[in-house]
Amino acid sequence: MTESQQVALVTGSARRIGATIARHLHAHGYRVALHAHLSCDEMQSLAFDLESERPGSVLTVEADLRDPSTLPDMVEQVVSHFGRLDALVNNASNFFPTPFGQVDVEQWDALLAVNARAPFFLAQAAAPHLIKQRGAIVNLTDLHATQPLRDHPAYSTAKAALEMVTRSLALELAPHVRVNAVAPGAILWPEQGKSEVAKQKLMERTPMARIGTPHEIASAVRWLLDDAGYITGQTLRLDGGRTLT
Repeated sequence: MTESQQVALVTGSARRIGATIARHLHAHGYRVALHAHLSCDEMQSLAFDLESERPGSVLTVEADLRDPSTLPDMVEQVVSHFGRLDALVNNASNFFPTPFGQVDVEQWDALLAVNARAPFFLAQAAAPHLIKQRGAIVNLTDLHATQPLRDHPAYSTAKAALEMVTRSLALELAPHVRVNAVAPGAILWPEQGKSEVAKQKLMERTPMARIGTPHEIASAVRWLLDDAGYITGQTLRLDGGRTLT
């Protein structure tokens, strides 16, 4: 597809779901700003691929989202490079167990910082530019924002906070900027592995009887950005029906 003028910043876009979102938006004409913290080699590889397809269509930004001072600078880098910002996709996330009774403040702060605080303050920094373009924000939450995951109370709390961020910012930024979320269920198996028994049990709880695909998430994100013109403050639960069981 030929390039449009639209620009999207996608956090955590070096690997896995974030990379698929970035590729999908780029394939539909967006210029994309890729972000990574630790996966910079993968980000540069993705940037090379996308730049090969359309020169001048990609910017890379390295930042630790736990550091709030980096967030306005991220937005400024994008706007300085491309001259505008039309879409913010808060995909970046950190995820690790915090069994209750063993949780420390550093774990709590790290999970809340990346999963809730950074999306809020990135949105605040991006808001003037998004308002100018009548743009949109999509946040990636989790089915565990509403159905807590055992041994992950801090993570579940952080994603629940992001759902409220989504609703609150939709109200604050209306009518100029729409803000929505996608709450994935099982899309990719954890990198640290999952037993075959655990996989089977999860499938038994999923009416669609399969995991989702990163492309399905990416398609939903693009739909919310481009085509859902009368939808704001909503969370699309893309979980194969698991929240029904």
